[in-house]
Amino acid sequence: RPIPRWRKIQRNNFTRLQERADFLALSDGQREALWEKPRFALNLPRRLAQKIEKGTLDDPILRQFVPLQSEREPSPGFELDPVGDLSARKCQKLLHKYEGRALLMPTKACAMHCRYCFRQNFPYDTGDIGCEQEIETIRQDTSLKEIILSGGDPLSLSNEALESLFSQLAACVHVKRIRFHTRFPVGIPERIDAGLLQLFRTHPQQIVFIIHCNHPRELDADVLAALQSIGKLGIPLLNQSVLLKGVNDTEETLFSLCQTLVDAGILPYYLHLLDRVAGSAHFEVSIERGRELLAYVHHRLAGYGVPRLVREVAGQPGKTLL
Repeated sequence: RPIPRWRKIQRNNFTRLQERADFLALSDGQREALWEKPRFALNLPRRLAQKIEKGTLDDPILRQFVPLQSEREPSPGFELDPVGDLSARKCQKLLHKYEGRALLMPTKACAMHCRYCFRQNFPYDTGDIGCEQEIETIRQDTSLKEIILSGGDPLSLSNEALESLFSQLAACVHVKRIRFHTRFPVGIPERIDAGLLQLFRTHPQQIVFIIHCNHPRELDADVLAALQSIGKLGIPLLNQSVLLKGVNDTEETLFSLCQTLVDAGILPYYLHLLDRVAGSAHFEVSIERGRELLAYVHHRLAGYGVPRLVREVAGQPGKTLL
């Protein structure tokens, strides 16, 4: 079977820090601030890398993806599992935290590695390539109305693997909705190809498609066109962001992000406070600042363009609205 174009593009991701530093024309002093061999490896699509301003460490895209020495600084209150994923694990690849919905992680692979990822320490099951036990658990639990596909990134799976997974979920008649949580199209919009669109078009259950985007520069014409091709199928498009210091914690940046999303038919859904995973303290922004930023957006956009400020608290029955 021919290798899909998006897979070829993914194989050209930056994974070596010195190559990345050379590409960004960083000085010797700036290179000293990089963490060359982090436990959570560098993984950055070249498309995103090309949007980074050269010769600086303060670029908002660089800060999200390039490992810095700041990650090595110990910070009280920052944990390996800040949102309680392990305690919610029902099977190797299935989390059940909230009533009526469960989160299925069919892959650990991602299109990119975000430095603030709350699941960077998760002990993914790498032995079983299928989800037989997880699907059987879903089939037996008729309280589940929605399955959230996460990971990793579910779009790391081939269309053939997704088709098989969709077929198994369609046989669970009590499941009415499948929700995608993905960052893939932001870095590699070619992933939204004809085969994926056909799969979405013919699947009987309602699909909800949620992307993760933090800064307006992540959204170019090709990214938006790929996402709008999904919206044209009648699939709801939403975005969730994480509030990050030095990335999107200014009024104009957050407003521009929300306005760009709304203009493309993508509704801002959540603005998450940082999940306090170990190594991410340099990203943290206060609740008060988050409220100020959303007040500014609220004054300039209609209500549907303003995301809800939330935090995930381990053990709670849903996101905590702030």
